[in-house]
Amino acid sequence: MFTNDAIWLAQNENSIYLLPKMANRHGLIAGATGTGKTVTLKVLAESFSEMGVPVFLSDIKGDLASLAAKGTSTPSIQERLSLLGIQSFEFNSFPVRFWDIFGENGHSLRTTVSEMGSLLLSRLLNLNETQSGILNIVFRIADEQGLLLLDIKDLREMIRYVGDNAKELTLRYGNISPQSVGAIMRSLIALEDQGGEDFFGEPALDIRDWMQTASDGRGYINILHSVRLFNSPLLYSTFLLWMLSELFETLPEAGDLDKPKMVFFFDEAHLLFEDAPKVLLQKIEQVVRLIRSKGVGIYFITQNPADLPQDVLGQLGNRIQHALRAYTPSEQRKVKAAADAFRPNPDFNTEEVITSLATGEALISCLDAEGRPCVVQRAHILPPQSSLGTLDELTRRGIINNSPLGEKYDTVIDRESAYEILQAKALKEQERMQKEQELARKEKESRKSPGRPKTSIVEKATNSAVTAIGRELGRTIIRGILGSFKK
Repeated sequence: MFTNDAIWLAQNENSIYLLPKMANRHGLIAGATGTGKTVTLKVLAESFSEMGVPVFLSDIKGDLASLAAKGTSTPSIQERLSLLGIQSFEFNSFPVRFWDIFGENGHSLRTTVSEMGSLLLSRLLNLNETQSGILNIVFRIADEQGLLLLDIKDLREMIRYVGDNAKELTLRYGNISPQSVGAIMRSLIALEDQGGEDFFGEPALDIRDWMQTASDGRGYINILHSVRLFNSPLLYSTFLLWMLSELFETLPEAGDLDKPKMVFFFDEAHLLFEDAPKVLLQKIEQVVRLIRSKGVGIYFITQNPADLPQDVLGQLGNRIQHALRAYTPSEQRKVKAAADAFRPNPDFNTEEVITSLATGEALISCLDAEGRPCVVQRAHILPPQSSLGTLDELTRRGIINNSPLGEKYDTVIDRESAYEILQAKALKEQERMQKEQELARKEKESRKSPGRPKTSIVEKATNSAVTAIGRELGRTIIRGILGSFKK
């Protein structure tokens, strides 16, 4: 709840606040399943919205869409309010926009292949180092020639083009083996089976459409429906990383602000780092460190803080730790590590308390006005103002149908891009080869004496195809840290 120019997050004998000026110093919500992480996320999202800050979050279980519905009093909520000594509590609904990569439960959310870039796409396709190198060559050639890869058919045609001209291109870009090209093609088929054609294409998301406020000044809560998407964890995590990259590349430097420009929640955050290659981990850590200066706060939600790399954990200034279980020596070590991350409170043993917290109770340490971690507090999280549970389908459809963004995103556009251009080039070269073959036949019939060695017809066609694109297309594309377009 946003009150007294701060987020009222929890209550013990005192009120515990998260300061807006420190909200872009990032945060962590951790705890075992069923300990109250979802409610904590909702309370924070509601508070940021009340503050006028747009929010993005992913709805994995389908229970965050109810942010759009006004909460109602229940015996459990009244018991919590009485326990916390809160006399007046207002239930409310919040302005939301629904998104869905598959276009089923929200506005269609797409990006283009070119915008995602080779680094994230290699992870998405689960390519090895050699295959990733060749995919990077494919993007390099497309970027240098100004060829836009908008959807999967563009990428497939570009890979085929590189494979067909591997002999000539190898001299400039390095070895391009048919085996690796074939492996990339097979991975593309697997991606299509997961629904890749749905989320690569146009109109691509303009990240600035997330950074809007409603007519009453509250920030929109952008909810990505992820129930189906989460069935493909690699797809889920890679797409969220791309969104973070888009924010980083799109927003200008902002310095220290009184409140964030936007807050981004990563649920099931361990998936972002699971099996990620070292080069990608380094770039993610770099983005997390630098995006704060763009006015974006990132909050990771996971079961255990140990799920995140140490370099990322060290950048999370606001921490909310729900209960952890410690049945094995490995789990006990993780509990100790989580306890050691807090500034100790002389009133209790942090390590012991972590395993005995009740549902909805948490250990909390937010940054003070000087940016220093406060002494850890044991407290109960406030109830959400919005409804608990799921949102009825009629309400969801009404919100989607009344959104002005539907006209912009819900109709697919297929403009001329790499597929059409390369197909046209191939047809043109085929016609040229036929003419040259006919001319060569006639010359052979009329001339019997050998002349100067000439470039073969196939070489002429290939050289022409390799060089003609560059003469006719636009500027070279410049890429950012995670490989997306440099804005």
